[in-house]
Amino acid sequence: MDRIYLVKRKIEEVIKGSSVPEDPIHSKNTLKWLLKLKPNADEGLKIAALSHDIERAIEKRKVRRKDFKDYDKFKDAHALNSAKIIAKIMQECNISKKMIDEVYFLVRHHETGGTKPVDILKDADSISYFDVNLPLYFVRNDLKETKRRCLWGYQRLSDKGKSIIAGFDYQNKELNALMRDCIRESGR
Repeated sequence: MDRIYLVKRKIEEVIKGSSVPEDPIHSKNTLKWLLKLKPNADEGLKIAALSHDIERAIEKRKVRRKDFKDYDKFKDAHALNSAKIIAKIMQECNISKKMIDEVYFLVRHHETGGTKPVDILKDADSISYFDVNLPLYFVRNDLKETKRRCLWGYQRLSDKGKSIIAGFDYQNKELNALMRDCIRESGR
């Protein structure tokens, strides 16, 4: 069996176990958006897109929001934990150290960006959040928390990413109004 295929299967198996119902969809949807933003993405970037949130699916290793006062520190710990997990999976599948290091770096920095490939991954992740996660996040959280998370996610998008999500229609008046407010408050 192809080693890259095996890594992708293992990622899918782990993420299926997430207690967050949209995680498996978000994983694949992030890859979908990544390929729209960069159709010629290499395998390392594709693996990073699929696995960037993998730690959320492993209950005993999951980073908990309640353990952090600062949201950015929580997201940093989340990214580091996911990077360690995917690196271990790739090692178990005998992937080259070079590719493991590449994927580790991409996943480690997917919340903050900093290089062109990481910035593309960050945009794909954010667009996917607004595409598939937000409606379910909205159901689970109050309006204030949902708005806080939307503002945080919107502000980290590139101009291209912002223009993509500006066209989303949630088929929910309250959620559409919330998004209009976030866009307006962010100065778009």
